[in-house]
Amino acid sequence: MTEQVENFGRTIQLYLVDGTPGGLVVASIKGWTGSVLVGTQSTFARLLARAEVDRTGIYILYGPDPSDALGMRAYIGEADSVRERISTSAEQRAFWEIAVVVTTSDEALTKGDVRYLEARLIEITKAAGRVALDNGQAPLAERRRLPEADKANMEAFLASLRVILPMIGLDLLKPKPRAASAAAPQTVPGVRFEIRHKSGVSALAVEEDGEFVVLAESQALKDPGYQSNTYAELKRELIDKGILTLSGDGTKYEFSQPYTFKSPSAAAAVVLDRNSNGRVEWKLEGSKRTYHDWQEQNAHQVEAAE
Repeated sequence: MTEQVENFGRTIQLYLVDGTPGGLVVASIKGWTGSVLVGTQSTFARLLARAEVDRTGIYILYGPDPSDALGMRAYIGEADSVRERISTSAEQRAFWEIAVVVTTSDEALTKGDVRYLEARLIEITKAAGRVALDNGQAPLAERRRLPEADKANMEAFLASLRVILPMIGLDLLKPKPRAASAAAPQTVPGVRFEIRHKSGVSALAVEEDGEFVVLAESQALKDPGYQSNTYAELKRELIDKGILTLSGDGTKYEFSQPYTFKSPSAAAAVVLDRNSNGRVEWKLEGSKRTYHDWQEQNAHQVEAAE
C-alpha cells in the first residue's frame, strides 16, 4: 500500500470556536467532508460537549512522552460514539496535552471505516517512528476488511489527514527525514552545510523536507564558557540520551547518530553551546556562503523559473 501523498494545492480551513488561538479549533480542507476537532486539557469539557463528538469517528491523544524527555507519545482509538471512549482513554493517560477527534460533517463514517482508519493510523505512525504509541495492541489493516471501493475512500481520507495533522502540531504520520536514519554521513545525498569552529570542532548537516538534520560524527563544543544558551536543556537531554557522547580525549562531544532539529539555529546552538543564528553560522560545505545566502539564491531561482 503506497504511502505517497499527491502534491497539489489545498485550502485548509481553521475555525476558532472561541475566537482565540488557545481555544477549540475545527480544521478541515475545502471540499473534504472530514472534520478535525482539536482541544487541550483546559478545553476538553467543551470539546466533549460538541455534537460532532457523539458521532462515529477516531481520536488521538498526544503529548510529551513521560519516559523520553526528547520524545512525544500518542494514543489512537475509534468508537461508534467518540465522546464516551475518549473520556475513558483520557482519564487513563496523564501524558496527553492535545486531544483530536476526527469525524465527518455528513456522518458518513461507518464502524468498518473507523476500524480500518484506526489500524492504518497505527500502522503509519509506527512506520514513521516519530512518536511512541501508547496502544497496547496494533490491529492489522488487512484484517479490517472493507470493500475495495470503501478502502480506496478511506485511503483518500487518510491523505487529507496527513495534510491537516501537521498543521495542528501533530507530526506522527510524517516520515522521518532519510538523513535521520543514515549511519554514515558520507551516504547522505543533497546539499550539506557545515560549522567549523576555531577550536577544531566541526559539524555537518542537511535540510530535508523543512527539517534540519545534524549528521552522525558531527562534533559539538564542550564547556566553552559562554553564558547564554537557550538550548542548554536540549543539549543536556541529548547527552543523557547518548546522542551526544564525549570524544576519546574528552575535549568535545560527538553525535553518535543523526539528530533532527526544529531549526538551523537550534542545531547551531547545540553545536556551539551558545545562542546562535543558524542562518549565518551554517555555511555551504567547502564555501563561505551562509545558509541564508543559499536560501536567498534558491528563492530567486524559483522566481526566475516562474
